[in-house]
Amino acid sequence: MMIRNISIVILSMLFFACAAENEKKEKTQNTSEIIQNPEAIDTAYFAGGCFWCVEASFEQIKGVKEAVSGYSGGEKKNPTYKEVSYGKTNHAESVMVLYDPNIITYEKLLDIFFVAHDPTQLNRQGPDVGKQYRSAIFYRNSKEKNIALKKMNELAPKFEDKIVTELTPFTKFWKAEDYHQDFEKKNPNNRYIVNVSRPKIEKVAKTFKDILK
Repeated sequence: MMIRNISIVILSMLFFACAAENEKKEKTQNTSEIIQNPEAIDTAYFAGGCFWCVEASFEQIKGVKEAVSGYSGGEKKNPTYKEVSYGKTNHAESVMVLYDPNIITYEKLLDIFFVAHDPTQLNRQGPDVGKQYRSAIFYRNSKEKNIALKKMNELAPKFEDKIVTELTPFTKFWKAEDYHQDFEKKNPNNRYIVNVSRPKIEKVAKTFKDILK
């Protein structure tokens, strides 16, 4: 009986030793993965009229890994472009900016955002009219909110009219249909792109020429 108990104790010790070793390996592997993947990608969410313009404006900036067109600020799940563009939901055409904070800061993204559109136009941007084209910053935490508030106060004197950009807590981002992604690149001769988007994109490129890709 004693021998059997000793065997059980030994087996238990081996089991826990093995488990501890596996846990150690997992921690080591996770650490190695982090070291091998030094990119620190963060996200920011903005709305400034047609998402084609905003997306392309950010895409040309160093540190921005990708800009994705979509919808934010509404409650309806899986909204479609038709629903949003006709004002049937409370969503705004928005852009999710994936960026490396080691290369570009959230504050600099705000600088770009306020050049890429007119923040003094209420519920519209040029020919696009409706709340779906409103100017908005969807902040994820108090830090982003405070940075955005500070930036808006700094820029206010530079505009003749009042900045009407909404500061809204981020809740959900719905990616837009595939044909909207990289629309400016895929459709450079589109009349809207030529007449509306291109001037905005070029304005951003001229203002931030030192940080273009």
